[in-house]
Formats: sequence, C-alpha cells, structure tokens
Amino acid sequence: MIRLPYIGGQTLATLGLLVVAGTVSMAGPSLSYGLQRETHEEKAANLKQQAKGGLFQQWAFDQEPIGGLPHGFVQAVSREEPLAEWVVQRHPTAPSPPNVVVASSGCRQFCYQMLLAEGMQYEYPDVSVRLHASPGTVGSGGVVIGARDAKNFYGAFVDVATQQVRFVRLSDGVATILGQATITLRPVDWHTLRVQRNTIISKDFIEVFVDGTLVLSVEDQTLGLGQVGFVVSDKSRMMFDSFHAIPLFSHRPLSSPPAY
Repeated sequence: MIRLPYIGGQTLATLGLLVVAGTVSMAGPSLSYGLQRETHEEKAANLKQQAKGGLFQQWAFDQEPIGGLPHGFVQAVSREEPLAEWVVQRHPTAPSPPNVVVASSGCRQFCYQMLLAEGMQYEYPDVSVRLHASPGTVGSGGVVIGARDAKNFYGAFVDVATQQVRFVRLSDGVATILGQATITLRPVDWHTLRVQRNTIISKDFIEVFVDGTLVLSVEDQTLGLGQVGFVVSDKSRMMFDSFHAIPLFSHRPLSSPPAY
C-alpha cells in the first residue's frame, strides 16, 4: 500500500502540486478552484438519498447492440477535442461473455474522455470494472467517481504498458495528481480495478485496488455527489467489462462530530 506522502505536516495535494497538460507547476493552498464544497447538511441529505435503493447497478453489456454506444451512458470530454469512440463489441476473452465496451481516444492535446452512467449519483461509491489493454497499447484508462461534469471529477487510471496507477482530481479543468504508484500486474489478459470512497467521522478517504491489492489511499473532500463511469486519457485504446457500482452509506455519521 502506498499513501500520499506528508511534507511538513501536509500532503502533496495540500501543497498544491498540479499537473496540467503534462507539465508540473505549483499553486496556492486552495483546492476548491471556485467549487463550493458540500455542507454537512447537504452531505446528510445526499446520504439519505443513497439509502433509498436503485443505485446497486451491474452492467455486463451483453444485451447491447454491437457497434453502438451502450444504453444509459453518455459521453464527455475534458477539453475541446473530438469525442472518443465508445462502442460495444464482441471479444473472445470477455470476462462476462460475449460483449465488452471498447474505448478509442485520439486527442491531439492531453485530455480525459469519459463514458458516464446517466441518472446515477453517488456520494460514497464502491465501483469496480474489468479492463484490458492490448499488448503494445499506449495510454491509460480506468473509472471516474464524483463526476459533476467533464471538468470536475475524480479518476483512477491504470497504465498497463508502464505498470503505473494514479489517482487524479480534476477541478474546473485543472488536474491534480493525488496519488500514484508503480504496480506489478498479474500475467492475465483482464485486470480488475476497484475504487471505494468512504469516511471515518469527518475524514473522507479514497482507496484504489488493482487485482485485489490495495495500491493507493488518499484523503480528499473537494468533490462530493457525482456520477460514475469509465475514463481514458490522451491517445488510448482500452476495453471494459463487468462494471459494478454500489453506494457505501453505512459509515456516514448523521450528526455533526463533537466540538473538541
């Protein structure tokens, strides 16, 4: 397990390490970038909505027409670039045969291409997906959570070629790497990526698992309720299957923490 390191009592995120279009720069201590964080009352209301059901979803894509966008999903891109191609195709090694979703992105500039589940808003999601990148494929992909729009979301990315995993927050189009690690992928065609956002008392944390192993744990409260879905970056080609999303609502306190 790799946690975001502390420097002088602060994480790299609180020191404002930004990665924008592949370059690194330093910013001030503010992390909101104009976004209004949820109040305690808003979080409590969102939590109650999570408990009403309808958010326990599984997508296998096996009943979807070949060659089209999967039903119930919508595309988005983080900057002025052509939308990626997201199509349902048959694949002989699909974990849930016979269909998978294939993403192909050809951004001229660095960008994030997303496929978001419509009508699904999660405060504390637990999402997982099987993903596959063909040998020699360049680029990375994974899942997004907390997506408000194309310029505000959390993303967990796996780069199969370089065996790297990273967790990114996009706020008003500005990308911040909250955590990254080198991993050793199992010698299999399809890998499992799982992301959980949870809370203990008033501290939110996000954990990233690859092939069942916890590889990243970061703390961040900038984004709250939002959509979930798939994401690829830059020029990437990746396949997705067996997408699961459920709400984690059992650990959220319904009253404010004591003042001490």
